[in-house]
Amino acid sequence: MQATVHPDGRLVLGGLVLRCALGHGGVRVDKREGDGATPSGLLPLRRVLYRADRVKRPACSVPMEPTAPNDGWCDDPAEADYNRMIRLPHDGHYEELWRQDAVYDLIGVLGWNDGPVQRGRGSAIFLHVARPDYAPTEGCIALGLGDLQRVLAAGLGEVLVLPSG
Repeated sequence: MQATVHPDGRLVLGGLVLRCALGHGGVRVDKREGDGATPSGLLPLRRVLYRADRVKRPACSVPMEPTAPNDGWCDDPAEADYNRMIRLPHDGHYEELWRQDAVYDLIGVLGWNDGPVQRGRGSAIFLHVARPDYAPTEGCIALGLGDLQRVLAAGLGEVLVLPSG
């Protein structure tokens, strides 16, 4: 099933219209590492990661696995592991997936810049839990936890992010 994300912060899946947070850099066709933008295009849902000590194993149609305290995601274009899940510690720059806040308690890994990876084109594009105020993300798509669980259970397979303008 495909969801459509509109640049005004709406995710539409079937009859559901849900509020979502997008990147503080807007939605861009020419996504680059560090620009804070959500990439425009068709992003397949590759897998789901979840923090088992905080949320139940989600219902979804893609592979899933629990995260651990030493899990991270490399966002350093100079590293061979760029735009891949890694184990910490790691020499390059990375995002920790085991966070104190709830933002990464449930993560849908979206297929962006992964076939093949191009250095500097953007990394760690996730569908994840929104902050309580739906503050902009660093480039991901964020939903309320219940809404994220609902779209995963509905059989989400890909997200079409519409360009701005």
